[in-house]
Amino acid sequence: MVPFPQNLPEERFYPELHKLVRALLTGERDLQANAANLVAVLYHLLPKINWAGVYWLRRSDLVLGPFQGKPACTRIALNSGVCGLAARERRSIRVDDVLLFPGHIACDPDSRSELVIPLLAGDTLLGVVDLDSPEAGRFQPADQAGLEAAAALLLELSEPRL
Repeated sequence: MVPFPQNLPEERFYPELHKLVRALLTGERDLQANAANLVAVLYHLLPKINWAGVYWLRRSDLVLGPFQGKPACTRIALNSGVCGLAARERRSIRVDDVLLFPGHIACDPDSRSELVIPLLAGDTLLGVVDLDSPEAGRFQPADQAGLEAAAALLLELSEPRL
């Protein structure tokens, strides 16, 4: 694996993360394998994260895929929680305090903020990338943009089917 520089200034973090993700995923086209490596990288390199994972769309539910962190909810209905909202609306959802989000699904009671990014292959929803933090307000617009770009790399470098 490509080494990741330590103590990067904030403006260099995501460009370096994207280089690492590209290097790690290049040459493997399997979406499941690449998603597993992506969430491992995010979990281990992003500060103040307590869960990172993917949920795959299966009919009308999101079903747990590769993840890092405590055991998670296995199945999420599209009409439930932050993941369901991001999937339904096909847009990223950033929640500063999940305790204030109506219908939040508390898989881990230690989570306080969440960022969910839809995985779209053209018009087809494949699933979502879900990131949780124990810190309220953890995810900022720069994080959302940087993580959306990382999710786009996953889709660019993988076959869109499982």
